[in-house]
Amino acid sequence: MAGKRVLVTGAAGFIGFHTSEKLLQQGHTVLGVDNFSAYYDVALKEARTDILQNHAEYSLARVSIEDQPALAAAWTAFKPDTVIHLAAQAGVRYSIDEPASYIGTNLVGTHNILELARHHPVKHLLAASTSSVYGANTQMPFEEIQRTQTPLSLYAATKGATELMGHSYSHLFGTPMTFFRFFTVYGPWGRPDMALFKFAKAMLEGRPIDVYNNGNMVRDFTYIDDLAESIVRLTDAIPGREPVEGDSLSPVAPFRTVNIGNGQPTPLMDYIGALEAALGREAIKNFLPMQQGDVPATEASSALLERLTGFKPSTPPAQGVARFVDWYLAHYQS
Repeated sequence: MAGKRVLVTGAAGFIGFHTSEKLLQQGHTVLGVDNFSAYYDVALKEARTDILQNHAEYSLARVSIEDQPALAAAWTAFKPDTVIHLAAQAGVRYSIDEPASYIGTNLVGTHNILELARHHPVKHLLAASTSSVYGANTQMPFEEIQRTQTPLSLYAATKGATELMGHSYSHLFGTPMTFFRFFTVYGPWGRPDMALFKFAKAMLEGRPIDVYNNGNMVRDFTYIDDLAESIVRLTDAIPGREPVEGDSLSPVAPFRTVNIGNGQPTPLMDYIGALEAALGREAIKNFLPMQQGDVPATEASSALLERLTGFKPSTPPAQGVARFVDWYLAHYQS
């Protein structure tokens, strides 16, 4: 079967890089779109891109998704049949201090993607959402059919809004869409603003780590390889008219939401313990109260993902953390 032509936004980012790499390894042709924003170390994005550019079937457009004319030019020249929209302004904490960047990238940028899919139709548009949309929900595990009207941060609100925008476009113009909700993704080539990266750096430098809610946090930590595998498999699970058991498929559009999570909620202190074991040193812990916009616990139901793809994330956090440490030491201390 001929490979797909896949446009991946945010291709120089953590998730975009791994997803693009997996697509290329499976014989697909990929156009990466990324503006190399200075939100974090651009050198890390360039290093990821260098790896992708080792593949003959990879090309790159250094374009912002907020720049509609430039994005349209790249899209129409490439002629994708599948789009994986991962570009976003990420981070719960940053959204409190810099809300405008979330409106620009997450809402305006996503609108540009939806408009292009309307005027230049694709077989499947997939886009990243977040477990943060579950907000104040306390019923675990989180299931796709739960209400998501109680976001606790502007980041979560913008991602929930993109789901609603996507549904309306899918209903009006018939574009098949899948929005996936990520749960605390971690692993090699991660972002420096993520907890695991910050913890490792501080511990190696002999500095304390900030542990919020006095360590009483539980997260559904999802290893990056499992996430990328899930995304690539979902490209073939095109929403149609026939729902599967427990489906979130819309009754009025070829549109669904899908959780991508490990389904193994892990206490934060156990996660830190895995990092201590991998680094061979104990962390100096600075216990602090809960941060604004945060939630005490997350847990994904991955039943729908498994029904649609035959796959579910399963990497134990201790194993994934050890792999991250191997990469971190090789990348930053070799």
